[in-house]
Formats: sequence, C-alpha cells, structure tokens
Amino acid sequence: MTSSTAAPPAPGPDGVVRSSVRGSRSVTLIAMCLGAMITFLQITATVSALTTIQQDLRVDPTTLIWVPSAYTLMVASVVLSAATLGSRYGRKRIFGAGVIAMIVGAAVVASAPTVAWVIVGQLVAGLGGALILPNSLAILGATFTDPHRRTEVITAWSAASGIGLAIGPLIAGTLLQHYRWHSVYLSTIVLGVITLVVAVVGVAESRPSAARLDVRGLLLGTVAIAAAVYAMIQGGRDGYASPVVLAAWIVALVALVGFVLVELRVSAPMLDVRLFRSASFSAVMVVAAVSLFGFTGVAILLVLFHERAQALSPLDTGWRMLVLFGAYVLAASGAGRAIRRTGFKAPITLGLVLGAVASFALATQGPTASFGHRWALLALFGAASGLVVAPATAAALASVVPAQAGMAAGAVNAARQVGSVLGSSLLGTLLTTTMLADLPDRLAAHQVGEPTRAAVRAAVAAGATGDQPLPDPVRAALAEALTSGVQAGLRVTGIVFLGTAVLTLALVRNRPHQH
Repeated sequence: MTSSTAAPPAPGPDGVVRSSVRGSRSVTLIAMCLGAMITFLQITATVSALTTIQQDLRVDPTTLIWVPSAYTLMVASVVLSAATLGSRYGRKRIFGAGVIAMIVGAAVVASAPTVAWVIVGQLVAGLGGALILPNSLAILGATFTDPHRRTEVITAWSAASGIGLAIGPLIAGTLLQHYRWHSVYLSTIVLGVITLVVAVVGVAESRPSAARLDVRGLLLGTVAIAAAVYAMIQGGRDGYASPVVLAAWIVALVALVGFVLVELRVSAPMLDVRLFRSASFSAVMVVAAVSLFGFTGVAILLVLFHERAQALSPLDTGWRMLVLFGAYVLAASGAGRAIRRTGFKAPITLGLVLGAVASFALATQGPTASFGHRWALLALFGAASGLVVAPATAAALASVVPAQAGMAAGAVNAARQVGSVLGSSLLGTLLTTTMLADLPDRLAAHQVGEPTRAAVRAAVAAGATGDQPLPDPVRAALAEALTSGVQAGLRVTGIVFLGTAVLTLALVRNRPHQH
C-alpha cells in the first residue's frame, strides 16, 4: 500500500519521513474521517441490535455485556501498540490493515450462528479499530502541521466519530425492520471497502525515521491494558473479589510496573512516560477517558431505555438518538473554532458541567416520559460531549512536539477506549444489578403473585423474556425496574463529570505548549 520511490525519502523538519508521492490533503482528511466513522459505527450498530441478538440467541444479560465490550476491550488493549506499529512500519499501511480487520470482523459477526462467534467477530473488528484510530489521528497530525489548522482537522475527525455513532442506530433500525440482525453489520463492510479505496488512492505514506521496535514495551503495555479492562468487565459479572478478577488485576499491575521500567530505559519508547510528569497532560488523559465513559455509557443506557422500557422499535430509537448524536457533531465542529479564542479549558469544563446537568435531569424521568419532555436533554448531553471530546483530543496532541504525534495519538485513544469500556461495562453492569434488585418490589407493587415474581426474575436473569408476550402488570414492573437501573447509571455519570470538571479547572493547560 506504500508508494515506491527511487531513493529513500529524507526526514522533514518535524523528524517525519514522508513518501515522495504526495497525497491530497483533502482526500487524506476524508479517508481519516471515514476511518473514525467506521470504528464508532460498529459501536452503536451493535448496541441497537443488542435486544434482537439477545432474543434470537437467548443470551443472558451478563453475557450480553460482552457483545459490545469485546470490541472495546480489544481496541483499548491494542490501540497504544498500534500507534507504535504505525510509527515503525508506516501509518498508512497499518491504517489499511485496520480497515481490512474491521471488514473481516464484521463479516464474522454477520455470519455468526452463536453468541460466541459474535464475540469473536467483535474482537477481530476491535483489532481493526485499534489499528485505525491512533494512526488516522497521527496521519492528520503529520499532514497538517500548523497548530490551528491541526486543531480544526482533529475537530473534524472527532465530529466524524459522532456521525458514525449517529448513523449506526438509523442503519440498524432500518435493516432490522426487514432483515435479521446479521444484516446490521453489512454497513461496516460497505463503509470499510469505501474507506480502503479512498486511503489507497489519496493518502501518502508517512513514518518517523527507522528505529528499533520496542517489543518489550509493546507486549507489556498490551498485557497491562488488556488485563485491567478484562478485570473491569468480568468483575461486573463475577464480583470484583472473585479469584479470576483478582488475578487479572495482579497481572495488570505487574505488567504496568514492568512497562514503566522498560519505557524509562529504552532510547525510543513506545510511550514516553515522562510526558505524565506534566499535570496538564495527565489531566487531559483523564478527561479523554471520562468523555467516552459518559458518551458511550449513556448512549447504551438510552438505547436500552427506549427499546425495553418504552418498547420502541430500533428505528424509532435511532431517530430519537439522532438528536443526541446530531448535537454532538454540531458542538464538536464548533468547538474547533472556539478553541482559538477560549483555549482548551473553557469548552472542556463547560461541556462536563452541562453533561452532568443533562445526566441528572434525565435521571429524574420515568418510563412513561414523552419524547417531547426528553429531546432537549438529549440534545444538551450530546452538545456537552462534543464540547469535551474534540478539545481534549486536540489538547493531547498540542502537548507534544510533532514527532511525538503518533505517541500522543496512541495515548489519548487508549484513554478514550478504556473510558468507553468502563462506560459500556460498568454502567451496563450497574443497570443489570439495579434492575434485578429492584424487580421484586416493582412486581409486588403491581400485585404480581409470588410464584410469578420468582419466575419473572429468573427469566430476566437468564435473558429469556424478550420474545414472550407478558401481562400488563409484569411488563410495567419490568419497565420501571429497568428505568431504575438507567437512572442509577445516569446519576453516576453526572457525578463523574462534575469531578472531572474540577480537575480540568485545576490542571489542564489552556493553550498549546510552546516546544
């Protein structure tokens, strides 16, 4: 996929080696935005199909969490290493490999006969997402070297991810009206092929000067993140004190210590841990994680609320979620221009505070609340997230010299994906546990007899109620119990957002660092 030249190209002023065959800047931006779009399309398309997947494959709620979490687990585990591989072997090449992996993973899910194969396909697609995200961001950083222009294109890249999130439910809802859930993943395949063609035709290869690959750092970093994320997800199912989860935490801690020691000693580290001496850089990593924790987690909660508590179809749910995602895209696009006048701190802090307000307000509404009373809050949360995600990403890349753009891109994407895993797994687990704990009282309040109460709770725990007609009292009790779980997740999100807003005010540097 790289262009051949008569002689090796020389490094540019930022230390980056570029191909002598120049790609188009506009085509490069389009290709990288398509890459970001496809990685997030996979998330909301999967979330929109969860109810149908659960009914068709009879998946229990705790196993169902692994369907979206398998994707984000792989992305979070590999994204930091993917940035290093792109720097060493070519960012365009690794980006293209990621798009191919996304296509293959989606094809596996589209043909999956069991939930195990769905999870396998999600893992393969997650590998693709990990290869795409940091390298697309690094390619933009190397192509657009002017700080202000770079901030604008990174904002466009962030907005493209919101477009992917927005069209996922609409595409999934439309396909689910006419076909089985397997068809949902055809959209990833089609968009992946388009992305691959555009990248091959219009993107030039770029990579830093050849250096020895930091194999030990790559392996230890991958193990540390993978073990920690696995512990987060599995802990919600088996308990955080279970032997398997405790073992995963120990592995993560040992690998993390080893990673730091190795990175401090090697001449060309995959992640210069000295960057975290900067309180601002460290705070930006926290903001990046929290932004996706809230955005991904709340999106999942709201999709489940609309489909299960309010019994809406996937397409009707998609149209309602478009308000949230559309507001995100508009706010993210405007944030890039606002940063020039305000700096990073103001939009990030404002976004976190507004996101907390929207979360707390949504948590007060019950299962019978009309969309007319909710749409403004959905739009507010989407806009708030747009004010956080794009500036936080730009602030991370503005914290380093251009030659470290790939490293910073890997770090911020790793933080974002760890936050996404936490949002989908922890808030999903909180929803499930709160619902199961609240369900007996709700059934009793609707005068459902004891034998029926026990049978309903067992069926819900096993994920076996979705395709069965239910009496009105049972259906009302289920809607109320699920809503209580959604409300608990929204309140947690609001608290986390407020705490991060205080951290931003105290630590985040307001302007790009002058190197």
